[in-house]
Amino acid sequence: MAPIENKNWLSDFILIQSRKSGVIYSAEKGGRRMQLFDLHCDTLYRAYTEKSTLFNDSFHVSFRQTQGIAPYIQCLAVWIPDEYRGTAAAELFEGCVRKLEEQLKDSGIRRCVTADDLRQTMESGGKGIVLTVEGGAVLAGDSANISRLKQAGVRMMTLTWNGRNELGDGAGVEQAGGLTDFGRKTITALEENGVIADVSHASERLFYDTAEIARLPFVASHSNAKAVCPHRRNLTDEQFEIIRQRGGIVGLNFCRDFLHKQSTNAKMYDIIRNAEHFLSLGGEKTVAIGGDFDGADIPADMDGLTSMPSLYEMFLHHNYSEALVRDIFFNNAFDFFCRYERLCRQESYQRKKENV
Repeated sequence: MAPIENKNWLSDFILIQSRKSGVIYSAEKGGRRMQLFDLHCDTLYRAYTEKSTLFNDSFHVSFRQTQGIAPYIQCLAVWIPDEYRGTAAAELFEGCVRKLEEQLKDSGIRRCVTADDLRQTMESGGKGIVLTVEGGAVLAGDSANISRLKQAGVRMMTLTWNGRNELGDGAGVEQAGGLTDFGRKTITALEENGVIADVSHASERLFYDTAEIARLPFVASHSNAKAVCPHRRNLTDEQFEIIRQRGGIVGLNFCRDFLHKQSTNAKMYDIIRNAEHFLSLGGEKTVAIGGDFDGADIPADMDGLTSMPSLYEMFLHHNYSEALVRDIFFNNAFDFFCRYERLCRQESYQRKKENV
Protein backbone atom coordinates (compact mmCIF):
# COMPACT_ATOMS: atom_id res chain seq x y z
CA MET A 1 0.00 0.00 0.00
CA ALA A 2 1.35 3.43 -0.93
CA PRO A 3 1.91 5.98 1.84
CA ILE A 4 -1.07 8.17 2.64
CA GLU A 5 -0.51 11.78 3.62
CA ASN A 6 -2.97 14.14 5.30
CA LYS A 7 -5.72 11.53 5.32
CA ASN A 8 -6.22 10.91 9.01
CA TRP A 9 -9.74 9.56 8.63
CA LEU A 10 -8.58 7.04 6.03
CA SER A 11 -5.55 6.10 8.10
CA ASP A 12 -7.77 5.34 11.08
CA PHE A 13 -10.12 3.30 8.89
CA ILE A 14 -7.23 1.21 7.56
CA LEU A 15 -5.91 0.64 11.08
CA ILE A 16 -9.27 -0.57 12.38
CA GLN A 17 -10.06 -2.79 9.41
CA SER A 18 -6.60 -4.33 9.25
CA ARG A 19 -6.66 -5.19 12.96
CA LYS A 20 -9.84 -7.12 12.28
CA SER A 21 -8.18 -8.98 9.43
CA GLY A 22 -4.96 -9.68 11.31
CA VAL A 23 -2.48 -7.46 9.50
CA ILE A 24 -1.95 -3.81 10.29
CA TYR A 25 -0.83 -1.50 7.50
CA SER A 26 1.08 1.55 8.58
CA ALA A 27 -0.34 4.53 6.75
CA GLU A 28 2.67 6.59 7.81
CA LYS A 29 5.30 4.25 6.40
CA GLY A 30 3.28 2.31 3.87
CA GLY A 31 4.47 -0.99 5.36
CA ARG A 32 2.85 -4.13 6.66
CA ARG A 33 2.69 -4.76 10.41
CA MET A 34 2.22 -8.39 11.35
CA GLN A 35 0.67 -10.00 14.41
CA LEU A 36 2.74 -12.52 16.36
CA PHE A 37 1.97 -15.00 19.13
CA ASP A 38 5.10 -17.04 19.89
CA LEU A 39 4.65 -20.11 22.11
CA HIS A 40 8.21 -20.44 23.40
CA CYS A 41 11.41 -18.54 24.09
CA ASP A 42 14.07 -18.67 26.83
CA THR A 43 14.64 -14.93 27.06
CA LEU A 44 13.40 -14.60 30.64
CA TYR A 45 15.74 -17.39 31.77
CA ARG A 46 18.66 -15.63 30.08
CA ALA A 47 17.70 -12.27 31.53
CA TYR A 48 17.67 -13.75 35.03
CA THR A 49 20.72 -16.00 34.88
CA GLU A 50 22.85 -13.46 32.95
CA LYS A 51 21.69 -10.55 35.12
CA SER A 52 20.36 -8.79 32.03
CA THR A 53 16.95 -7.52 30.88
CA LEU A 54 14.11 -8.28 28.49
CA PHE A 55 15.27 -5.23 26.53
CA ASN A 56 18.76 -6.49 25.67
CA ASP A 57 19.24 -6.00 21.93
CA SER A 58 21.95 -8.69 21.83
CA PHE A 59 19.32 -11.34 22.69
CA HIS A 60 17.15 -12.98 20.04
CA VAL A 61 14.15 -11.32 21.70
CA SER A 62 14.28 -7.72 22.84
CA PHE A 63 11.07 -5.94 23.68
CA ARG A 64 12.70 -2.78 22.34
CA GLN A 65 12.84 -4.26 18.85
CA THR A 66 9.23 -5.03 18.03
CA GLN A 67 8.80 -2.60 15.16
CA GLY A 68 6.44 -3.96 12.55
CA ILE A 69 4.79 -6.38 15.01
CA ALA A 70 1.45 -5.46 16.61
CA PRO A 71 0.06 -7.04 18.63
CA TYR A 72 2.94 -9.12 19.94
CA ILE A 73 2.29 -11.84 22.52
CA GLN A 74 5.30 -13.81 23.71
CA CYS A 75 5.33 -16.90 25.92
CA LEU A 76 8.29 -16.51 28.30
CA ALA A 77 9.52 -19.85 29.63
CA VAL A 78 11.30 -20.49 32.90
CA TRP A 79 13.68 -23.26 31.83
CA ILE A 80 14.46 -25.79 34.57
CA PRO A 81 17.68 -27.59 33.51
CA ASP A 82 17.74 -31.33 34.15
CA GLU A 83 20.26 -31.03 36.98
CA TYR A 84 17.92 -28.81 39.01
CA ARG A 85 15.75 -30.57 41.56
CA GLY A 86 13.79 -29.75 44.68
CA THR A 87 14.65 -26.45 46.32
CA ALA A 88 17.07 -25.47 43.55
CA ALA A 89 14.33 -25.80 40.90
CA ALA A 90 11.85 -23.85 43.02
CA GLU A 91 14.33 -21.05 43.69
CA LEU A 92 15.18 -20.76 40.00
CA PHE A 93 11.49 -20.41 39.16
CA GLU A 94 10.91 -17.83 41.89
CA GLY A 95 13.96 -15.82 40.82
CA CYS A 96 12.73 -15.69 37.23
CA VAL A 97 9.28 -14.57 38.39
CA ARG A 98 10.85 -11.75 40.40
CA LYS A 99 12.88 -10.73 37.36
CA LEU A 100 9.73 -10.71 35.24
CA GLU A 101 7.84 -8.53 37.70
CA GLU A 102 10.76 -6.11 37.83
CA GLN A 103 11.00 -5.94 34.05
CA LEU A 104 7.28 -5.44 33.44
CA LYS A 105 6.97 -2.53 35.85
CA ASP A 106 6.14 0.65 33.89
CA SER A 107 6.99 -1.17 30.64
CA GLY A 108 3.56 -1.03 29.01
CA ILE A 109 3.78 -4.80 28.49
CA ARG A 110 0.65 -6.63 29.62
CA ARG A 111 0.97 -9.80 31.67
CA CYS A 112 -1.60 -12.13 30.12
CA VAL A 113 -3.15 -14.64 32.50
CA THR A 114 -6.76 -14.77 31.30
CA ALA A 115 -8.43 -14.81 27.90
CA ASP A 116 -9.60 -11.25 28.59
CA ASP A 117 -5.95 -10.19 29.02
CA LEU A 118 -5.15 -11.69 25.65
CA ARG A 119 -8.12 -10.03 23.98
CA GLN A 120 -7.22 -6.63 25.41
CA THR A 121 -3.66 -7.01 24.12
CA MET A 122 -4.92 -7.96 20.68
CA GLU A 123 -7.47 -5.17 20.50
CA SER A 124 -4.97 -2.54 21.62
CA GLY A 125 -2.25 -3.76 19.27
CA GLY A 126 0.08 -3.85 22.26
CA LYS A 127 2.66 -6.19 23.77
CA GLY A 128 1.84 -9.04 26.12
CA ILE A 129 3.59 -11.95 27.79
CA VAL A 130 2.39 -15.37 28.91
CA LEU A 131 4.43 -17.03 31.67
CA THR A 132 5.28 -20.71 31.09
CA VAL A 133 7.62 -23.30 32.58
CA GLU A 134 9.91 -25.67 30.69
CA GLY A 135 10.46 -28.67 32.93
CA GLY A 136 8.19 -30.41 35.42
CA ALA A 137 11.04 -30.61 37.94
CA VAL A 138 9.74 -27.21 39.08
CA LEU A 139 7.08 -29.14 41.04
CA ALA A 140 9.72 -30.92 43.17
CA GLY A 141 7.57 -34.05 43.13
CA ASP A 142 4.65 -32.36 44.89
CA SER A 143 1.44 -31.76 42.93
CA ALA A 144 0.42 -29.13 45.50
CA ASN A 145 3.01 -26.87 43.88
CA ILE A 146 0.84 -26.65 40.77
CA SER A 147 -1.34 -24.16 42.64
CA ARG A 148 1.82 -22.10 43.21
CA LEU A 149 2.40 -22.02 39.47
CA LYS A 150 -1.20 -21.00 38.91
CA GLN A 151 -0.91 -18.19 41.45
CA ALA A 152 2.21 -16.95 39.66
CA GLY A 153 0.23 -16.78 36.41
CA VAL A 154 1.75 -19.81 34.66
CA ARG A 155 -0.44 -20.92 31.75
CA MET A 156 1.60 -23.79 30.28
CA MET A 157 4.17 -26.32 31.52
CA THR A 158 6.49 -28.50 29.45
CA LEU A 159 6.36 -31.84 31.27
CA THR A 160 10.06 -32.67 30.91
CA TRP A 161 13.21 -31.33 29.41
CA ASN A 162 15.47 -33.87 27.68
CA GLY A 163 16.28 -35.95 30.76
CA ARG A 164 14.31 -37.69 33.48
CA ASN A 165 12.39 -35.90 36.21
CA GLU A 166 9.70 -36.78 38.74
CA LEU A 167 7.01 -36.82 36.03
CA GLY A 168 8.78 -39.15 33.61
CA ASP A 169 11.34 -39.37 30.82
CA GLY A 170 12.34 -36.80 28.24
CA ALA A 171 13.38 -37.39 24.66
CA GLY A 172 17.07 -37.70 25.55
CA VAL A 173 16.68 -40.72 27.86
CA GLU A 174 17.88 -44.05 26.46
CA GLN A 175 15.20 -46.77 26.60
CA ALA A 176 12.87 -44.10 27.93
CA GLY A 177 9.79 -44.84 29.94
CA GLY A 178 6.59 -42.84 30.09
CA LEU A 179 4.82 -41.01 32.87
CA THR A 180 5.44 -42.02 36.46
CA ASP A 181 2.51 -42.40 38.84
CA PHE A 182 3.20 -38.83 39.95
CA GLY A 183 3.29 -37.73 36.33
CA ARG A 184 -0.10 -39.26 35.67
CA LYS A 185 -1.60 -37.45 38.64
CA THR A 186 0.08 -34.26 37.47
CA ILE A 187 -1.68 -34.29 34.08
CA THR A 188 -5.04 -34.24 35.84
CA ALA A 189 -3.92 -31.61 38.35
CA LEU A 190 -2.62 -29.35 35.59
CA GLU A 191 -5.98 -29.49 33.84
CA GLU A 192 -7.82 -28.79 37.06
CA ASN A 193 -5.67 -25.68 37.57
CA GLY A 194 -5.95 -24.41 34.00
CA VAL A 195 -2.29 -25.06 33.14
CA ILE A 196 -1.74 -26.46 29.64
CA ALA A 197 0.33 -29.64 29.33
CA ASP A 198 3.18 -29.28 26.82
CA VAL A 199 4.76 -32.43 25.33
CA SER A 200 7.73 -30.85 23.57
CA HIS A 201 10.86 -32.67 24.85
CA ALA A 202 8.76 -35.69 25.90
CA SER A 203 9.80 -39.26 25.16
CA GLU A 204 7.47 -41.13 22.83
CA ARG A 205 6.09 -43.23 25.69
CA LEU A 206 5.47 -40.14 27.79
CA PHE A 207 3.69 -38.53 24.84
CA TYR A 208 1.32 -41.47 24.44
CA ASP A 209 0.73 -41.73 28.18
CA THR A 210 -0.24 -38.06 28.18
CA ALA A 211 -2.58 -38.59 25.24
CA GLU A 212 -4.22 -41.48 27.11
CA ILE A 213 -4.79 -39.56 30.34
CA ALA A 214 -5.49 -35.99 29.21
CA ARG A 215 -9.11 -34.95 28.96
CA LEU A 216 -8.28 -31.53 27.53
CA PRO A 217 -6.20 -30.57 24.48
CA PHE A 218 -2.43 -30.45 24.94
CA VAL A 219 0.34 -28.84 22.91
CA ALA A 220 3.86 -29.27 21.56
CA SER A 221 4.98 -25.68 21.98
CA HIS A 222 8.26 -25.94 20.05
CA SER A 223 8.58 -29.07 17.90
CA ASN A 224 8.97 -29.77 14.19
CA ALA A 225 8.18 -32.63 11.80
CA LYS A 226 10.24 -35.81 12.11
CA ALA A 227 9.40 -36.64 8.49
CA VAL A 228 11.32 -33.50 7.43
CA CYS A 229 14.10 -33.65 10.02
CA PRO A 230 14.45 -37.03 11.81
CA HIS A 231 15.53 -35.66 15.19
CA ARG A 232 14.32 -37.27 18.43
CA ARG A 233 12.84 -33.91 19.48
CA ASN A 234 10.50 -33.75 16.50
CA LEU A 235 6.99 -35.18 16.13
CA THR A 236 5.95 -38.18 14.07
CA ASP A 237 2.96 -37.77 11.80
CA GLU A 238 0.89 -39.86 14.19
CA GLN A 239 1.82 -37.64 17.14
CA PHE A 240 0.93 -34.51 15.20
CA GLU A 241 -2.38 -36.09 14.18
CA ILE A 242 -3.23 -36.88 17.81
CA ILE A 243 -2.56 -33.28 18.84
CA ARG A 244 -4.58 -31.99 15.89
CA GLN A 245 -7.55 -34.27 16.52
CA ARG A 246 -7.58 -33.32 20.20
CA GLY A 247 -7.70 -29.61 19.35
CA GLY A 248 -4.13 -28.79 20.40
CA ILE A 249 -1.46 -26.78 18.62
CA VAL A 250 2.16 -27.27 17.55
CA GLY A 251 4.70 -24.44 17.48
CA LEU A 252 7.32 -24.42 14.72
CA ASN A 253 10.80 -24.49 16.29
CA PHE A 254 13.61 -22.44 14.74
CA CYS A 255 16.45 -24.51 16.24
CA ARG A 256 18.59 -25.44 13.28
CA ASP A 257 19.14 -28.99 14.67
CA PHE A 258 15.39 -29.59 14.38
CA LEU A 259 14.97 -27.93 10.98
CA HIS A 260 17.45 -29.75 8.74
CA LYS A 261 19.31 -33.07 8.84
CA GLN A 262 22.51 -31.09 8.32
CA SER A 263 22.03 -28.43 10.96
CA THR A 264 24.69 -26.08 9.60
CA ASN A 265 22.74 -25.98 6.33
CA ALA A 266 19.50 -24.91 8.01
CA LYS A 267 17.91 -21.79 6.54
CA MET A 268 14.80 -19.77 7.23
CA TYR A 269 13.11 -21.61 4.37
CA ASP A 270 13.35 -24.87 6.34
CA ILE A 271 10.72 -23.46 8.71
CA ILE A 272 8.37 -23.36 5.74
CA ARG A 273 9.32 -26.94 4.80
CA ASN A 274 8.28 -28.15 8.26
CA ALA A 275 5.12 -26.06 8.17
CA GLU A 276 4.23 -27.44 4.75
CA HIS A 277 4.46 -31.01 6.01
CA PHE A 278 2.21 -30.31 8.98
CA LEU A 279 -0.23 -28.49 6.71
CA SER A 280 -0.33 -31.52 4.42
CA LEU A 281 -1.67 -33.43 7.45
CA GLY A 282 -4.57 -31.02 7.83
CA GLY A 283 -2.86 -28.69 10.30
CA GLU A 284 -4.22 -25.35 9.09
CA LYS A 285 -5.67 -24.64 12.55
CA THR A 286 -2.93 -26.49 14.44
CA VAL A 287 0.37 -25.01 13.25
CA ALA A 288 1.67 -22.04 15.21
CA ILE A 289 5.01 -20.40 16.05
CA GLY A 290 7.26 -21.69 18.85
CA GLY A 291 10.58 -20.19 17.86
CA ASP A 292 12.80 -21.24 20.82
CA PHE A 293 14.56 -17.88 20.62
CA ASP A 294 17.36 -17.41 23.15
CA GLY A 295 17.35 -21.15 23.78
CA ALA A 296 18.74 -22.52 20.53
CA ASP A 297 21.08 -21.90 17.61
CA ILE A 298 18.94 -20.52 14.79
CA PRO A 299 19.61 -20.45 11.03
CA ALA A 300 22.37 -18.13 9.87
CA ASP A 301 19.94 -16.06 7.81
CA MET A 302 17.91 -15.17 10.93
CA ASP A 303 18.74 -12.71 13.71
CA GLY A 304 15.85 -13.34 16.09
CA LEU A 305 12.62 -11.46 16.58
CA THR A 306 13.64 -8.85 14.02
CA SER A 307 13.59 -11.62 11.36
CA MET A 308 9.93 -12.46 11.89
CA PRO A 309 8.52 -9.93 9.38
CA SER A 310 10.86 -11.43 6.77
CA LEU A 311 9.66 -14.94 7.59
CA TYR A 312 6.07 -13.72 7.31
CA GLU A 313 6.79 -12.29 3.87
CA MET A 314 8.57 -15.49 2.83
CA PHE A 315 5.40 -17.49 3.55
CA LEU A 316 3.41 -15.06 1.41
CA HIS A 317 5.97 -15.22 -1.41
CA HIS A 318 5.58 -19.01 -1.42
CA ASN A 319 1.89 -18.63 -2.22
CA TYR A 320 0.45 -19.16 1.23
CA SER A 321 -2.71 -17.15 1.63
CA GLU A 322 -2.67 -14.12 3.92
CA ALA A 323 -5.40 -15.73 6.03
CA LEU A 324 -3.39 -18.93 6.54
CA VAL A 325 -0.20 -17.04 7.43
CA ARG A 326 -2.13 -14.95 9.96
CA ASP A 327 -3.43 -18.18 11.51
CA ILE A 328 0.07 -19.64 11.81
CA PHE A 329 1.66 -16.49 13.21
CA PHE A 330 -1.10 -15.43 15.59
CA ASN A 331 -4.66 -16.70 15.39
CA ASN A 332 -4.13 -20.40 16.08
CA ALA A 333 -2.24 -19.77 19.31
CA PHE A 334 -4.54 -16.94 20.37
CA ASP A 335 -7.69 -18.96 19.70
CA PHE A 336 -6.28 -22.00 21.49
CA PHE A 337 -5.46 -20.15 24.72
CA CYS A 338 -8.89 -18.53 24.79
CA ARG A 339 -10.62 -21.83 24.00
CA TYR A 340 -8.63 -23.72 26.63
CA GLU A 341 -9.88 -21.39 29.35
CA ARG A 342 -13.46 -22.08 28.29
CA LEU A 343 -12.84 -25.85 28.12
CA CYS A 344 -11.35 -25.79 31.62
CA ARG A 345 -14.57 -24.32 33.00
CA GLN A 346 -16.61 -26.95 31.22
CA GLU A 347 -14.32 -29.75 32.37
CA SER A 348 -14.41 -28.52 35.96
CA TYR A 349 -18.20 -28.68 35.90
CA GLN A 350 -18.10 -32.19 34.41
CA ARG A 351 -15.63 -33.45 37.01
CA LYS A 352 -17.84 -32.12 39.81
CA LYS A 353 -20.84 -33.96 38.33
CA GLU A 354 -18.83 -37.19 38.18
CA ASN A 355 -17.80 -36.85 41.81
CA VAL A 356 -21.34 -36.35 43.12
